[in-house]
Amino acid sequence: MAGISILISTRAQLAAIVLLASLGSGLVAPALAATYQLENPGDSVIGFPFYFTTRGGDTLLDVARHNNQGWDDMRQANPNVDMWLPGDGTEVLVPSFYILPDAPRTGLVMNRAEKRLYYYPPDNPNEVRTYAISIGREGWDTPLGTFSIVEKVKDPTWTPPASVRADYLSRGKVLPAVVPPGDDNPLGHRAMRLSARSYLIHGTNKPWGLGMRSSAGCIRMYPEGVEELFGLVNVDTQVTIVDQPYKFGWRGNDLYLEVHLEEDVAPKPARSIVPEAIADTEGLTIDWRAVEKAIRENTGVPQVVGSRRNGSYLPMIF
Repeated sequence: MAGISILISTRAQLAAIVLLASLGSGLVAPALAATYQLENPGDSVIGFPFYFTTRGGDTLLDVARHNNQGWDDMRQANPNVDMWLPGDGTEVLVPSFYILPDAPRTGLVMNRAEKRLYYYPPDNPNEVRTYAISIGREGWDTPLGTFSIVEKVKDPTWTPPASVRADYLSRGKVLPAVVPPGDDNPLGHRAMRLSARSYLIHGTNKPWGLGMRSSAGCIRMYPEGVEELFGLVNVDTQVTIVDQPYKFGWRGNDLYLEVHLEEDVAPKPARSIVPEAIADTEGLTIDWRAVEKAIRENTGVPQVVGSRRNGSYLPMIF
């Protein structure tokens, strides 16, 4: 498979090598949230990518769920690997490497463009947890804005609205008026209602396709992820939903760019996507070729595109 070239600083490169060396092949139990501690309050880049060696029966959906990734995460990071039959002994990139969304680090922050949810615990300002999610499909967009959790329900009953029942019927499927709690309930075993009351953060009874635009507007999570989050957040927790296909962030003095573009969306010119707060950084140097490359490749993996000091980058190939 063609490699993804990631330029990272010496310290980050060393940490990534240590992480890679510590991981063995073979799947483990489904992952809960990936939890990270920010080294510096001004940083906004967390995690490191690593390779995973598949076995004969693995699919990329198996690898995704067991590493808290979604369908689009694995597809973007591994464009030349078959999602269903990667093959025995194939090295696939697990892109557990993120730039935090440009939003207040309070409560829950969800970025539609990357289909990912971030949780900032109120008692630990330097900690962040992250979860793969599914969002609303075209015509059923998950809403943008600032909301709050107004209700938490274990083993919810699903009463599909008339619009959803009509949509199913148009595709030859009949939904009952009420779906009782249980393993066949599309809401899974945990649900949290937003102040925009038509929308929920909930589990699913079909977790293996998570990480796409596939819902009627609600935010779906892996069963193990939503159960964990359910126990962490309270009613009144703030929920901020943004749509940021281009994310810039710092790790130390290195500037990273992470790109998540839908296939049918034309990219913006490189010089138009840099936020004002980044552009005004003293001593900033931007490698515009690196910016253009990150946009063109659209891997969803953060790439070094500049710095706020003089220095060199060491390449690391994934």
